Amino acid sequence: MLKKLFGGNKSTEEQFVAPLSGKVVPLDDVPDPVFSQRMMGDGVAIEPTDGKVVSPVAGEIIQVFPTKHAVGIKTKSGIEVLVHIGLETVSMEGEGFEGHVKAGDDVQVGDSLVTFDPVLVSEKAKSTTTPVIITNFEDVVDHFEPSYSDTAAAGDTHIMTVKTK
Repeated sequence: MLKKLFGGNKSTEEQFVAPLSGKVVPLDDVPDPVFSQRMMGDGVAIEPTDGKVVSPVAGEIIQVFPTKHAVGIKTKSGIEVLVHIGLETVSMEGEGFEGHVKAGDDVQVGDSLVTFDPVLVSEKAKSTTTPVIITNFEDVVDHFEPSYSDTAAAGDTHIMTVKTK
């Protein structure tokens, strides 16, 4: 009752854009049970057409894996998103990946995060499919609405709307 009276229940709606150009697909289509069974959280995946990864949201970089294959970002509303480039890419030990941000950096939508060699990734890893996961989904998400597209443009095409609790 007090929350209603004093506005303590302030949910926020966040719009996510594609961090890569390519086809946006459901997590169910990702050939890795960690992602398809949503063990790390919910979201979408992108089958990329190039190797440029940009920020899908404005926020703070909270983690860049030493191998540069994954970047974690936290939005002002508390949503934590992981962009995981390819599947089983950690085994590449950073080969073919170049990071452009570090933990603590503030980013805006469309800022460059990582560039990678998609040909090398397709040769050395399981897949170039890139999950975009909300890792604290259960804690913060009240409503989740994915948007799928065959021709998403990095930094531009809307891929999901998330409303916080």
